[in-house]
Amino acid sequence: MTRYDRYGLSTEQHQQKQPPAGQQVDAQDSTVVTYGTMTDDESLLLERANAEREEIFLRYEQRGCKATDDSWQDPDEMLVYAQTDRYGFLHQVAATSEDREEHDKLLKLEMARVKKWVKMNKNWNSAATKENLRRRVMKGIPDRMRSAIWRKLLDLDRLMLENAGVYERMLRIARDRSPDIRQIDFDVNRQFRNNIFYRERYSVKQQSLFRVLAAYSMYNTEIGYCQGMSTVAAVLLMYFDEEDTFWALETLMINARYAMHGLYIVGFPKLMRFLAHHDKILTKCLPKLKKHLDKHEVHSVLYSLKWFFVIFIERIPFSLCLRVWDIYMMFGERVLTAMSFTILKMHRAKLLRMKDMDQITDFLMTSLHKQFGYSDDTVIKTLQSSMDELKRMKLLNLPPAVATELPMKPRGLPHEPSTRAKIGHRDEQFSEREIVLKEKVLYRSESKNDDEEEQYQNGDVRANGDGTAGHEEEDDERTEKDYDDITEDTVSHLNIGVSTGSLRTIQSFTTFDTGTSLGTSMNSLVIIDALDDYCDNEAIIQESTRL
Repeated sequence: MTRYDRYGLSTEQHQQKQPPAGQQVDAQDSTVVTYGTMTDDESLLLERANAEREEIFLRYEQRGCKATDDSWQDPDEMLVYAQTDRYGFLHQVAATSEDREEHDKLLKLEMARVKKWVKMNKNWNSAATKENLRRRVMKGIPDRMRSAIWRKLLDLDRLMLENAGVYERMLRIARDRSPDIRQIDFDVNRQFRNNIFYRERYSVKQQSLFRVLAAYSMYNTEIGYCQGMSTVAAVLLMYFDEEDTFWALETLMINARYAMHGLYIVGFPKLMRFLAHHDKILTKCLPKLKKHLDKHEVHSVLYSLKWFFVIFIERIPFSLCLRVWDIYMMFGERVLTAMSFTILKMHRAKLLRMKDMDQITDFLMTSLHKQFGYSDDTVIKTLQSSMDELKRMKLLNLPPAVATELPMKPRGLPHEPSTRAKIGHRDEQFSEREIVLKEKVLYRSESKNDDEEEQYQNGDVRANGDGTAGHEEEDDERTEKDYDDITEDTVSHLNIGVSTGSLRTIQSFTTFDTGTSLGTSMNSLVIIDALDDYCDNEAIIQESTRL
């Protein structure tokens, strides 16, 4: 089962010079291999898919040549922003004088540390650098040095030297046959819409992001492309050029320190391990909070996807997120475990005062991104303390990965997509369980609408003092607006159960995020297992493993 609409094998020009059916050509050539025969309808659909893929590439090459259906996303039609921060993110509310003073203070401190980092970078393999590196990473890498230090931590120079010319070749092959181009194009345009480098359609950064993801979809065919990768690659592109970003992404995927490959393959086995381990930590270290979250059916799968999936992007302030990324580059996956624990530990008193699921999930998924409530240095000190605490309890590291979570196929050897993948078919036949699930979600949606209409007629509608609809009502209206998309598009690929309440929560990290959509593909929603009146992460893991 494919995750997205897939594309044809080659452009129309390559089709004209294909070898006879069954003939194979050198993998170094971008010429396509064909097998078997196709019906007239399939040939027509393949030709259309080829043309569409070529058109998408041309749009990025001919910057500013927008498709008609992109007009609603014109940045000129967006709201006027009051301020741009140092990372290029736009803010509607200008910073206060206190915020500016704190920012200036941090900049001065950062400048004072630059000289030390320059010296460490020049003497990377010295004993002094090895002795001081970890301590100074915890204090924060100066932003102007972040590119150079990340490059060293990821060992990009060696990787690029060993693979000269591979990126360009993968990009050519992606243009020739990648089945993920349309989904990549769609996600690129949604990534960081509030950032000056990404908000303009077909901007330089959008072009680079598109090419990196397209090339990687052919380099690592076990993953291809999965939603969420665009967020990780977009952050890397803020500090690297295209080819550097490509190899940085590859390192994060396959290096044992990070091993993000298991996060993006079908079934999300590593995400399942993160969720199970996170619940284990809460049970042992924060039992009162765990009981409170369970009471309100706030299960870790509802609020922590972006914590693990995209390393806290759009879940905590970006400046703090970069500090976490610095430490992640240094220490690897255990940082995600410790930071997840840290967030809940620092805010447990506030969370314990919250009395319903929507309030808790909104706080964890939206409010903390806008205002975390503590300074970055305070959070990082608490994170370091959490890592020490979890280490003493032998909970810092994840349980071992299963073999299927690791890369199984050689990378850089693109394989022949199936006919369905070339054309871009979705599965049209539903299983009996999927049919029951679909009807159940639709029934609950209609029942909820009927209940709300009855409440409205009885005058039992929540509103603010000025007569405007309250936050909860707005959420319900937002959910109703997109129920058709959820039930018709994403649920059609599910083999598991999802409750209406869970779908409401999923909305906050799908359509309405400014960045990545983590809930619109089969690969994303397959993690939600039987969230009908209860959620059992053990059952999720078992179901995911079975799939």
